[in-house]
Amino acid sequence: MNVASYTSELELAARTESVQWARSHTRDVLSAWRLPDDHIDTAQLVVSELVTNAVRHDAGKQDPSSEPRVTLTLHREPTQLIVLVSDGNPNPPLHNGAVPLAAEGGRGLFIVEAVSKEWSYYFPPTGGKVVWCILALGSE
Repeated sequence: MNVASYTSELELAARTESVQWARSHTRDVLSAWRLPDDHIDTAQLVVSELVTNAVRHDAGKQDPSSEPRVTLTLHREPTQLIVLVSDGNPNPPLHNGAVPLAAEGGRGLFIVEAVSKEWSYYFPPTGGKVVWCILALGSE
């Protein structure tokens, strides 16, 4: 079966409640694209981690006269799903070394790294940064 490429984009305010909207959007879109539940669950996990990081670290980094924004892009190809999260913060994401067991946070990129084929970030010419990861979907 030959699967076409699909792309979905969602722009959100950089607010805590936007994480849940991003997760719901991911489930709805990937269900419409007929991905299996286990792939949807994994995608929701990385979306949650990446959007949470963007929301936490973007507040106040953009133009103070406008509300900070976060953009979630989901791009499906036949054998992989690419998740991209952009924000206005020009600083690279921090992948901390060892996170203490008792720490309440700091594991987001470890989780993304553990479940994805690869992840990285780049700085678009328009400013800010984009953090992305690739999730394997298997052969279709």
